[in-house]
Amino acid sequence: MERLKQRAAYYAVHHFVTDNMVVGLGTGSTARYALEALARRLAQGELRNVVGVPTSQATAQLARELGIPLTTLEEHPNIDVTIDGADEVAPDLNLVKGRGGALLWEKIVALASRRRVIIVDETKCVPRLGTRVPLPVEVVPYGWRTHWSFLESLGAIPQLRMYPINGKKSPYLTDSGHYIIDCLFPQGIEDPHALAETLMTRVGVVEHGLFIDIATDVVIGTSRGIEVIHRGEDRSLHSLR
Repeated sequence: MERLKQRAAYYAVHHFVTDNMVVGLGTGSTARYALEALARRLAQGELRNVVGVPTSQATAQLARELGIPLTTLEEHPNIDVTIDGADEVAPDLNLVKGRGGALLWEKIVALASRRRVIIVDETKCVPRLGTRVPLPVEVVPYGWRTHWSFLESLGAIPQLRMYPINGKKSPYLTDSGHYIIDCLFPQGIEDPHALAETLMTRVGVVEHGLFIDIATDVVIGTSRGIEVIHRGEDRSLHSLR
């Protein structure tokens, strides 16, 4: 699967990034391959005048280590293309993201982008969202436990994301200082659009991992080659040379 993710990232960087672009830099293991491919193209002189907007502190640190010039949304509020991974991709190109904890920043950057390219391996493609991974829901720490019954009423089995610190488990903190409640839907998410709207009516819920009508292109690394889906168009299969 790592090889397939790497191929998808390579394809995306070579086909969607050109000179003089502002590029949104995703977070996670698949997005890391995209950063490495972008850094190689810059170092070899294949790309010029490209700057990146990171979607997490971890991505910013990795980009600096790789020599990718960075900018901010304040300096460049309009992004040409964002390349990021996903935890699940449905047939309608809706997504679940946020297992890496960067869903809020990822969504802000994505919505500031003219084109949003998602790179995955074939195991991330699901018939229904929520069948492979829990849905992350980002909440402010104050009163986080009050959301439990609300989330259960939506059909979720909630669990506060924890993280080991100095040998003890503590609540995971996002880069914005929020908690994440991972919501398992045993039968998957029946209506992602309705769930997304309902979650955002709840005071204290900052964001959720449903990326609805956001992806413009999905690049899938498969055992048969690279499958590319453009929103509203037919799928196409490519081989890497």
